[in-house]
Amino acid sequence: MEILMSPAEAHQEIGGLYREHHGWLVAWLSRRLACRHMGADLAQDTFVRLLGHRPPPDLREPRAYLTTIAKGLVASHLRRRQLETAYLEALAALPEPSQPSAEERLLVLDTLCEIDRILDQLPARARQVFLLAQLDGLPYASIAGLLGISLSTVKRHMVLALRHCLAAL
Repeated sequence: MEILMSPAEAHQEIGGLYREHHGWLVAWLSRRLACRHMGADLAQDTFVRLLGHRPPPDLREPRAYLTTIAKGLVASHLRRRQLETAYLEALAALPEPSQPSAEERLLVLDTLCEIDRILDQLPARARQVFLLAQLDGLPYASIAGLLGISLSTVKRHMVLALRHCLAAL
């Protein structure tokens, strides 16, 4: 039987985790990202994420638990950075008069990051099918052949992805 913590107990538990492991997590993330400031930011984000999800009451390996959360945040951060780099490279390739203003670039980049966040919530295969269809323009039969799955599975993944995107709007 699982014993649930009250919100006050959960916040107290998170406070204890913060006091005991924050410094270690900042150092671990800083080494992984080669940037002390980004390590500190993502460590803070890890504890903010904990506030939204109560830690398990019988947490035996707090550093492993924090590392799991932090790894997801690092992956999202690196994906956003790749997305931003690709976008800026595409902008640099445009002729000067057709380049968007700084405000337009920020809006587009924010939108791309939001799309990435939404797609990141999908199962990996559904996300892959969706991107092959939407970005690469592949027909469903080609996706099925490329991924070695049935046409009905491709359709099922597309329905899942489209429903998820609509729900996120």
